[in-house]
Amino acid sequence: MSMQVSRVDVWAGQMKDTPGALAGKLAKLADAGVNLEFVLARRRPEKKGSGVTFIAPIRGARQSAAARKAGFAKSARLAAVRVVGPDKAGMGAKITAALGEAGINLRGLSGAVIGKKFLAYLALDSAADAAKAARIIKKM
Repeated sequence: MSMQVSRVDVWAGQMKDTPGALAGKLAKLADAGVNLEFVLARRRPEKKGSGVTFIAPIRGARQSAAARKAGFAKSARLAAVRVVGPDKAGMGAKITAALGEAGINLRGLSGAVIGKKFLAYLALDSAADAAKAARIIKKM
């Protein structure tokens, strides 16, 4: 099974939990020509009135500067692996089972199917776990 597997830096930014807050952050990135593939935004129930947004990819100095200006920073607390492959029943189960058997605990997983392909972002606790996960998935 042919899958594209790569390590990716995820950027994170805090935001107010108000209407339009996310739109404002994304507009700043779009104005700078950033073409995001991954956006995950959510409230922070433990911190009333605030939210957090995770984005990827950010490429190059210009996009990095725009991301910082919009309030994002490269996350030092999580590592991520991007996986693209053919959409087949059970792919998520196969990938997560292989990682579990290798003793890798996922911090999070986001995935979607577009046409005949799936795209998944796997969040892990360390760069070492991400490298190990990437090696395992490439062998599948």
